[in-house]
Amino acid sequence: MKYSTSFRSKIFDICNVLFLASLALTMLLPLISVFAKSFSGSNAIAKGEVFFWPVEFTLINYEYVFHDASIWRAFLVSLVVTVGGTFINLLATTSLAYPLSRPEYKGKKIILFMVLFTMIFSAPLIPSYLVVKNFGMVDTLWALIIPSMISAFNFFVMRSFFLNIPSTLIDAARIDGLGELGILFRIVLPLSKPVLATIGIFYGVSHWNSYQTALYYLNDPKLYPLQVKLRQMIVNDEMSVESNSVYSTIALNSPEGIQMATVVIATLPILLLYPFLQKHFVKGTMIGSIKE
Repeated sequence: MKYSTSFRSKIFDICNVLFLASLALTMLLPLISVFAKSFSGSNAIAKGEVFFWPVEFTLINYEYVFHDASIWRAFLVSLVVTVGGTFINLLATTSLAYPLSRPEYKGKKIILFMVLFTMIFSAPLIPSYLVVKNFGMVDTLWALIIPSMISAFNFFVMRSFFLNIPSTLIDAARIDGLGELGILFRIVLPLSKPVLATIGIFYGVSHWNSYQTALYYLNDPKLYPLQVKLRQMIVNDEMSVESNSVYSTIALNSPEGIQMATVVIATLPILLLYPFLQKHFVKGTMIGSIKE
């Protein structure tokens, strides 16, 4: 009987590994194809010969991207919005989540209900646009940051982490003479690295991949983030090409390679950042899954 149970367990493990490996491949293969096309020649891409390995290997697509000032301007805008926006998001979310996690805070049920209400019922587009316009944020980068300053989901994740911090630890800090800000910055936040990394990744990826907000609130092309620039290149085939440029023939005859190279450059920052935050991210995703 023990052998039968062990055998069934091994079969389950094998099937589970095969299923997860197949699922991972379905996610990786499109990305591998994008990388392959970004290093392939225009003729091979046009003929549909590129799948998971570069054909007619070339770096001309990346040379075009590196020489296109509009792409790097959009990259800089995305970088500023992502870094600055994530910092503001974490600061605002922490400022709201910490006091609402303490039992001595009065009237927190009303505020929690209001936050939960925004999580269930989001504001329509036109009223949101009118609010942004009345605050003078149209055609500014603030329009990409302030309206999404606090995510209700991220707020509840952070609050649940703060609830697990022992009250005795905070009481001991008060006895030692620390004020509320001192408790927050010297005790609570150092213990909250997992949730800060997790929420930071959520906010950062959201800012980096966002393009609809820019389409709604920005009219100046110089303020467009990288994802909007990428959308213009893929959907509208808009290439910043000079008529006598050495790259004009490639951009006009086979723009897909340049588009794929831009996709790679737009994806790399998140891929390079994740390994440094992986340890904290895994801990943060386990918040609330185990109760002592």
